Amino acid sequence: MDANANTKTMRIGDVLVERGLVTPAQIEEAIGIQKQGGKRLLLGEIIIDRGFCSRAELTEALADAYGVPFVHLTAKHVDPEVLQILPREFVTERLALPLFHVDGVLTVAVIEPANFVLIDEISQIAGCSVQIVAALPEEIEATLEQLGPNEAQVDLEEMISAASYSAAVEPTGDRADLEEMGSDSPVVRLVNQVIHDAIRDGASDIHFEPDEDTFRIRNRIDGQLVEKINPPVHMQAPIVARIKIMAGMDISERRLPQDGAIRVTSKRNPVDLRVSTLPNKFGEKVVIRVIDNTKSLLSFDGLGLSGTVRSRFIELCTHPYGMILVTGPTGSGKSSTLYSMLNHINTSSINICTVEDPIEFNLKGVNQFQVHTKIGLTFASCLRTLLRQDPDVIMVGEIRDPETAGIAMQAALTGHLVLATLHTNDSAGAITRLENLSVEPYLVSAALVGVVAQRLVRRICPKCKVEAELPAAVQHAAERAGVQLDKAYRGRGCAACGQSGYKGRCGVYEVLVPGDELRDAIASGANLGKLRKLAKAEGMNTLFEYGLECVRNGTTTVEELLRVTCE
Repeated sequence: MDANANTKTMRIGDVLVERGLVTPAQIEEAIGIQKQGGKRLLLGEIIIDRGFCSRAELTEALADAYGVPFVHLTAKHVDPEVLQILPREFVTERLALPLFHVDGVLTVAVIEPANFVLIDEISQIAGCSVQIVAALPEEIEATLEQLGPNEAQVDLEEMISAASYSAAVEPTGDRADLEEMGSDSPVVRLVNQVIHDAIRDGASDIHFEPDEDTFRIRNRIDGQLVEKINPPVHMQAPIVARIKIMAGMDISERRLPQDGAIRVTSKRNPVDLRVSTLPNKFGEKVVIRVIDNTKSLLSFDGLGLSGTVRSRFIELCTHPYGMILVTGPTGSGKSSTLYSMLNHINTSSINICTVEDPIEFNLKGVNQFQVHTKIGLTFASCLRTLLRQDPDVIMVGEIRDPETAGIAMQAALTGHLVLATLHTNDSAGAITRLENLSVEPYLVSAALVGVVAQRLVRRICPKCKVEAELPAAVQHAAERAGVQLDKAYRGRGCAACGQSGYKGRCGVYEVLVPGDELRDAIASGANLGKLRKLAKAEGMNTLFEYGLECVRNGTTTVEELLRVTCE
C-alpha cells in the first residue's frame, strides 16, 4: 500500500464538523439513529439520508482528511489495458476500479479512502503497490457501464452460436441428460447474459417462448414487449433446464406448471427473480418476473406525484383507522403505491402487517405474510388470524371474495387502518365492487377513507423530446376538463430509449376522498353514475384530467394518455 493512504484513524463526524459541512447537533442525531439500528447502519449513510450533506461532500472531505485525491470519474480516466488486473466480479462488488499502472504502481478508484483492508486486498490480488483515489459510487458504476462487458461476457449472438453447438443433440428427456445440458458453460453464460441485460434495460419480465419452428426471448420494458433474440429451437430444452436449476425446480417435470425463485446481484444490490413455467404445445413457456430491489426504495418522491395528489396520499395514509382502496388493472403500479404508503408511515411505534400473494418486495420493519391456498392459508384465514396479532395497520394484497371483504371491513371499523387493492376501472367503481362482494352500503360509507385509481403511462425520453402537433379533439377535451393545453411533446427516438421515444413510466392518478354528501349517497346504495357525479362535485380530478396535466408539462404523450384512459 502506498504512503498516500494515511493510516491514522479518524472519526467521520469530527472530519465533517471540522470542515463545516455538518453541525455537532446533526452528528449527535445521526449517532442516535445509528444506535437505534444496532450499529448496522453506517454513520455516513445516515448523514447522507438525512440530507445533512451530499455524498460528494462526504467523500471529498474524507479523501482530503486522509490525503487522498478526489476525482470526478469518467471512462477517459481508465486505461483499458489495466482492467484485467483485478477480476471484474471483485471490481463490481467492491467498487474498486483500476485506472492505470505506471512504474509498478497501480492507481485504483475506491469509494472508501479509509478502508485499509480493501487496499491491502487489492495490493495482494494485483501483486504490486497500490495508490488510491476517491470517487463516487455512482460514477464508478457509470464508468463500468461505459467500459462495457468484461472478457467473460461476449456478444449474445456469439453466445448463441457456442451454446447452439453444444446443444445440437436433441434431449432424450432423461433427467441426467437435461441437467448436464442445462449446466453446459455456453448455455449458462447465455442465460446469465439474458438476465443481466434485462436488469440493465429495466425490464419487468423476461419471456422465453417456444413455437413450432422458432424460440424467441422477449423483455417487457415500460409495459411493452420487445423481442431480443431468437435462439435455435433445439436450444429451448437446455435453456429451460438451466433456468429450472437456478430456480430450484424439478427439471425432469415438463408436464405440469412450476414456480420458483432466484436471487441475483446487480451493482451490489439484490434482484429477486420469480420464475413461472407452463407447458404448451411445443415445450415449456417460461416467464421470469424481475423484482429489482434497487428500484424498491419506494416513496412518494419515487412515484413522482404532483403536489396536490401527494398531499392527498399523505392525508389518506396518516388516517388513524378506516379503509384505503387502490384500484386499477394488473400491472398498473398498485403495489408500488401501497408500499410507498406503508414506507411513509413505517415507524418502530406501530405494528404494520401485510397479507400478500405473492410478496412483491421486502419491507424492513413490516411483518409480511404469504398466502398459501393449497394448504388452506387464504387471504381470509390469514387476515382473521392476523387480527389476533395486535396490528395497527393491515395491508391486504387483493380483496377477491366476500369473506375477505367482510373481514377487512370489520377490521377497518374496529380501529385499524386497512389498505387493499381491487380490480375496478375507476375510483367510484371500487365502492360498487365492495357492495357486489356482499358488504352492506352503510358499512362502506362508515369505513371508507379514500380510493386511489391509477394507470401507468410511458414517460417521454428526455434526451430526444421535441414539440408535437396537438390533435384538435384532444385540445377540445382538455378545454372541457378545464386544462389549458397549448402544445404537446413526443420523443423522436434515440439510442438512450432504444428508438422508442419513451424512457421509464409514471403514474396517472384519480383520488376520491368522500365528503358528507357522497357518504350519504354510498349509504343509500346510489348507482355508479351518481357516485361519479358527486365525487366530481366534491373536487375529484379524473384519470384523464390528471393525465392532461402530464401531457401539458411534457411528461408523456397524448397517445399514451388515450391508451390508458378514456374521455
